Parts: sequence; C-alpha cells; structure tokens
Amino acid sequence: MDISKLKTELDTLKEELETLPKGYISKKNINNKIQYYLQWSENGGKKSKYIDESVVDILREQIERRKVIKKKIKGIEVILPQGPQKMLFTKVYQTNIKIGEELRVFAKTGFNFKKRSCFKNITDYLYGDIFDKVFILYGLRHTGKITLIRQVIGEMKENDFYKTAFIHISSGDTLADVNADMKRLQASGYKYVFIDEVTLLKDFIDGAALFSDIFASCGMKIVLSGTDSLGFLFSEDEQLYDRCILLHTTFIPYREFENVLGIKGIDEYIRYGGTMSLGGVQYNENSSFATKEKTNDYVDSAIAKNIQHSLQNYQQAGHFRALRDLYDRNELTSAINRIIEDYNHEFTIEVLTRDFVSHDLGTFANNLRHDRNNPTDILDMIDKETFIKQLKELLEIKNKSEQTIMITESHRAQIKEYLDLLDLTMDIEEQSIPVSKIKKRTVFTQPGMRYSQAEAFVKSLMADETFSTLSLEERKRVIERVLSEIKGRMLEEIILLETKLANKKKSVFQLQFAIGKFDMVVADEESATCKVYEIKHSTIRTPEQCKHLMDVKKCADTEFRYGKIIQKVVLYRGETCKVGSIDYVNVEEYLLKL
Repeated sequence: MDISKLKTELDTLKEELETLPKGYISKKNINNKIQYYLQWSENGGKKSKYIDESVVDILREQIERRKVIKKKIKGIEVILPQGPQKMLFTKVYQTNIKIGEELRVFAKTGFNFKKRSCFKNITDYLYGDIFDKVFILYGLRHTGKITLIRQVIGEMKENDFYKTAFIHISSGDTLADVNADMKRLQASGYKYVFIDEVTLLKDFIDGAALFSDIFASCGMKIVLSGTDSLGFLFSEDEQLYDRCILLHTTFIPYREFENVLGIKGIDEYIRYGGTMSLGGVQYNENSSFATKEKTNDYVDSAIAKNIQHSLQNYQQAGHFRALRDLYDRNELTSAINRIIEDYNHEFTIEVLTRDFVSHDLGTFANNLRHDRNNPTDILDMIDKETFIKQLKELLEIKNKSEQTIMITESHRAQIKEYLDLLDLTMDIEEQSIPVSKIKKRTVFTQPGMRYSQAEAFVKSLMADETFSTLSLEERKRVIERVLSEIKGRMLEEIILLETKLANKKKSVFQLQFAIGKFDMVVADEESATCKVYEIKHSTIRTPEQCKHLMDVKKCADTEFRYGKIIQKVVLYRGETCKVGSIDYVNVEEYLLKL
C-alpha cells in the first residue's frame, strides 16, 4: 500500500475517533438499584456522567471501537515516515498489502457466493486454540481459494477485521521483503495475515519455516495460499514438518458443484465439473473445460507448469530425478501434458475397444437399433471385420501421432506420482473372483477435463475416412452414442471416487467375475458386511440392470470373501424407489448425501 492511501486511512480513523466516547462504564448500587456512569479523564481530573441502562450496551461497543481505532492509529503512525517530503515518496511496505477500507472492498466480492464446506476449517484455525502453526490453503487454479479468503475476511468482527492484512505476492518479491513487512504488521498489532501466491517467492520452499517459527509462534494467525500445490507439499516435508495445517481445494465433489454453483444434473458435472471459476447459466460456455482449447490451456498452465515451477525451486532444482533429461531439453511441460492426454486417450480407447472390438460392435449396434427416438441398423450393415481392423489401426495411429518426445516408464511413474500429490488423479482398485492380481484404474478428480479431451478424441476419430461411408447425420448419431457410453463409464468413476473419499475406513472397489462384474462394492471389514452396486447412466429401470445383483453364485462368492451383503443397489438417473430386494437410487441424491 502506498503512503497516500495509508495517510487517507489515518485521517478517516482520526475523524471517527472524535465521534466516539472516551473512558469506561462503571456501575454503582444506590438504594438497592444499579445505576450506570460513563467516567473519563479530562484536564488532569476525573469526570462522570449518568447514563440510562438502555444505552449501556451501545456505549460499550463504541468504547471498544475507540480502543481498536486508537491501536490502529498508533500502528500506522509508528510505520509512517516522518516529514512531509518523505511521506510523498517512501513506500511503507515492500509488498502489495491490503488493509483497512481497501481490504473491506476486496472482501466484498465474496459476499454473493455460497461457501464451500472447507470454509469452517479456516475459521476453526483462525479463532481456535491452534498456535505455532500456519494454515496452508492450496489447490489448482479456479478451485475457490481467493473466494474462501474473501468470505472469511468479510465475515470477521470489526475488532478482528482491523487486525487483518492481505498480502498478494508478485514474482519480483523476496522472502526478505515479506519478512520485513510481517515485522511491521506485527509491530502495528496485526494478528491475522493472509498471504496469496506465496510460492512465487523463489526461496519460499527453503525458508517457509520463517512463518511458523517467527510469526505464528508469537501469536499471529497466518494463512498461506496459492496454486503451486507441490511447492507447499515440498515445504511441508522440508521446512514446516508438523507446523502447518494443509487444506487442498482441488477436488470439488458433485455436492459442492450443485450446492455452491447452483448447477444441477450429473451430466453437467461430467461435462464441466472440476473448477469453481463461474456460476449461473453461462457456466457451460465459460467453464475451464468448455472447449478442448480451454482444457489444454488449463492443463498447461494449472498443472504442467505447476509441477515444473515447484521442481525448479525445490532443493535448488535438484529433485527432478528421472525428469532431468526432459527438463534440460525444455520438454518437461510438454511431457506432462502428453501423459495427461495419454491417460484420457487410454480411457477413451478402453471404452471404444470394449464395446466396438471386444463385443464385435454388438453393444453399439444393439443400442442404436433400440434407440427410442431414432432407431437405426446402420452398424448392422457395416463390414464388421474390416471396420474393427481399421478402428484398431486408427486408435494406434492417433496415439502415436502425438508422441513427439520419447517418454520412458520412469518418466510416466514420476509424473503420475506428482499428479497424485496434486489430488488430480486417484487409483481405484479392481479386484476379482477367482482371486488374481489386483488391478488399479486411474480416475481424474476433475471430470470436465477428462470428458473434454475424450470428446475431442472421439470426434477426431469419427472425422477419419474410416467412417466416410456413413452420412453426416449417421456419424453424428454414432458420436452421440459413443459419448453416452463415455459418460456412463465416467459416472462409474465419479461414484467410485466420491464413495471412496467418503468411506475412508472401508474398502471401495470394482469386483470382476469370470463373466460380468459388480460396478462397486463397499466392504466393511470390521462388521464383515458389504454393499453391492450397479451403476447405470440411464433414467429408466430394466431387468437387465440388476441381473448381476440377482445372480445367486456371484452374491454367494462375494459374501464368502467380503461378508454378508446388506444392500443391493442400482444407481441411476431415474427416481429413487424399491423393486423387490433391489434399491433403485437416484445418483444425484446419492452423491448429495455423501
């Protein structure tokens, strides 16, 4: 903040001070009746004035406000340079700091938004009995960090608000600059300090202990925020140890997508879920994942460059490990982007090959044939053997065409490790009966990113000459059907992910049989019970949806291994009801209750 703004605030505070009562309130028992008096010192003597009981509380608040303002004025006067010439040209703070009325204006922009559930975590730290620790609020871009900070500041009591400062770090700032400003704030009586984009400080990771050991240990409550998630994790491991509380904002469950943004519908979440940058009816047009281009920009700036920035600033760039060769050739960001796209291509290919190849076009042909609105037997007329051969070749070409740099398995493993640390990916187990090696399926916590890339990949496939025998209308219908299958698979992933995160003491996995599978099993080892689920991207109920749940042998094998089945559920997009022994549960209702 510059001198002119600080001086203006000082003048405003002094004007307000003149309007507030001096002294304190005392009470006396006169003839068994309590009477209140305002007492103060004036010209070396004491004065008092009788006050009516009805205004006592109002006067108390005004007296407390006077104390706050006097302390604030003293703090500003301490740090203001002396002399009119210096006041015109000297910067009080080295960094960009918002306090007072400027901070109030900054906080107002968060008033119109609903709060994420993690709001309470921050206030518990600020006003609770937690000392000697800093609070770290971190996550990828557009996941609501600054809005949370604005909301916390906006709801502060006046006494706390005037002890609060917000620092926005720029790329030219240093840890020494922040240290000097923190000392000034501390001397001026500030208690609550929010520091945004603190990982832009090149020496943050190596010097992060400054905030906990020097300032938090003296009673200040410090909230550090930023998009460089790995930087915070490295600093926790290297400098902060157990002197920080970490809160990650990257994963946004369906519940918050609907409750906070006001956007309802699981298909909307599949297409755009993952960020909280916008709300309202224009969300789908302006979302970070509205187009392939926007998705690519998000992956590049929010994820790939995030990882590279952290590695550059950690241990003097000595933590690149297997990625050093890519970094030295300026190809690390491209490699990270490639691997993220590869994961999504592999996911898309698995859906396509499972239904096109493994089932000899049967699934898609049958689905198109029985389409309620526009049935067609177009896929029955395709030369299946030629079609499948061409599709396999096309899938391989699409993958290989993007491999402009050589990426080894060690590169993939290390980048996957960082994607997990960013909370961007999580593995879901795929167990089997008879027992075999447990497989793992990589799920993305930002569904909009996965869907956008999958959609673009499918459309590029269908634009190939392989499909030139189909008319434009037929190609569009095939694309819609394929994308519907992708949404169905993504619905499985969303439910598996959110159920796993909501049931940390239970096992959540898919269970594969020799023929068929349970889309989800939630097993409680302690009670020796489990629940089994089928997940369908459908609004209607059909007998086929629960055929595995009704399979006596599958259920017996499951109970032998995981305990008594206490519930059989079909999660779908229709109405919640019970049909025999099967619970049909609306998927949105299910996710909202997690």
